Amino acid sequence: MSNSFADYVRTFFEVLEATSVTDRQGGALSVDAGIAGVHDIMRRIARGTGKVMFVGNGGSAGIAGHLAIDFAKNGGVRSVTFNDASSLTCLGNDLGYDQVFAKQIEMQAFPGDVLIAISSSGNSKNIVNAALAAAKAKCDVITLSGFTEGNALRRLGDINFFVSSGVYGFVETGHQAILHAILDTAMGWTTATKAIQPGSAVR
Repeated sequence: MSNSFADYVRTFFEVLEATSVTDRQGGALSVDAGIAGVHDIMRRIARGTGKVMFVGNGGSAGIAGHLAIDFAKNGGVRSVTFNDASSLTCLGNDLGYDQVFAKQIEMQAFPGDVLIAISSSGNSKNIVNAALAAAKAKCDVITLSGFTEGNALRRLGDINFFVSSGVYGFVETGHQAILHAILDTAMGWTTATKAIQPGSAVR
């Protein structure tokens, strides 16, 4: 039958395998090169005093919170999110929802910090504004987006991962898979140990 679980998984694999990566100038990178670039940034953070900041809305906020704690607890990479309800409602009320992350970055970011900005559409104003605020603060910016190739967020990162699908489940799950792949391989995962949780902090 055409709507079987196997068909869904096979289609998701095809979408994920087709992930594309670009740099800030729009130049194409291989996925492995993009991941290696993020690894370099993670190692710098782990060895220094900076931090990784995650932002996202809705399902992407869940991914942001999940991966922030995984990066910190498992990878030893200082990571935070800006999804505290008091902060969001305060800043949303005072400045507008499109500024809820940008203002926190303005207040909390230091040069050399890293923003990981996650948006399925790539056009959420508060995520786009967060990327702009991070660049202004002299932070590295990594983006994960989907839906349309020309989305706004995809043009704002130093490394940009794009999942080419209009299906929320594929894009959101793809973003989570990419971030897990980045973290797990930085911690030492290889095909030789594919059934074993990597246990080495990022160094």
